[in-house]
Amino acid sequence: MEAGRTRLSDHLSQQLDADQSIHRDLGKLILDIATAVQEIAILTSQGALAGVLGNLASQNVQGETQKKLDVLSDEILIQTFRSGNLVAGIASEENDEPIANKNGGPFLCLFDPLDGSSNIDVNVSVGTIFSIQHAPKDRSPQLADYLQPGRKQIAAGYAVYGPSTMLVLSIGRGTHGFTLDASSGEFILTHPNIQIPADTSEFAINASNERFWEAPVARYISECKKGKTDVRSRDFNMRWIASMVADVHRILMRGGIFMYPKDTKDLSKPGRLRLMYEANPMSFVVEQAGGLGSTGRQRILDLKPESIHQRVPVVLGSRNEVERVEQYHREHDSTN
Repeated sequence: MEAGRTRLSDHLSQQLDADQSIHRDLGKLILDIATAVQEIAILTSQGALAGVLGNLASQNVQGETQKKLDVLSDEILIQTFRSGNLVAGIASEENDEPIANKNGGPFLCLFDPLDGSSNIDVNVSVGTIFSIQHAPKDRSPQLADYLQPGRKQIAAGYAVYGPSTMLVLSIGRGTHGFTLDASSGEFILTHPNIQIPADTSEFAINASNERFWEAPVARYISECKKGKTDVRSRDFNMRWIASMVADVHRILMRGGIFMYPKDTKDLSKPGRLRLMYEANPMSFVVEQAGGLGSTGRQRILDLKPESIHQRVPVVLGSRNEVERVEQYHREHDSTN
């Protein structure tokens, strides 16, 4: 079958046939997620016409004002998992506690229903992030069952709602991208075996927080900005969309480093991004594409989660650049 016309269902069948250790129902679950993604894509594409723009009066567990489309996307995914009978437990950024599914199933699913929702009202790309884990056998999942290190994920991925809708995922056998063909309603394999270049000349960071950065991050960004006039000997470009999905998607397509580092802006938060819904699944996808995900001091996928809404610093993308940032942290920590 020609690679450009390989459907998501065909691709999953091929990957599952090639690795008998993977639960066969994983393919069905990912196809359920793809169906939910199509529903969310329709709402995002209609925007104001669907009445989904603007804020609600409510806040999520992180104290963030909820967008209408945040909640609608959350409801679509929860209903998808409840009706599919494949997921024993559901954890979402928008809900205080995980949700047990009485119909059961072999999987747990954790997700950010609409990443980058601050961009919704201005028609800039947003996305959905998901992580799939094994559920405990023969009993209902407890909170502790969700707190698995990222390396134990059996699949992870994201959808990006941009000029086209794409689904990018990994079941531990490389990272692959699928584009939604609106005429057929099928996701078609358009980016097989994505590989992130080890080197890059592009970084993504919110530079408005520079005064709050730790010294290793400030050093790294300063060197990038000085470009060929300094130790890096080449010029760098900066990009920042304020949607993790959109920023990381660009890095998967052409290389780069994404950084939301630890800072001193709010000392109660060791990081800004959620480990379970954002850092773990995105690091899984990036590392399966040859990149690296780190806090600056430790590989993200090796972290032992402490809480379902835990926040962590995130540095991920092109391997050589991430390793340079880690080196700067080691040098700083060893002298302080």
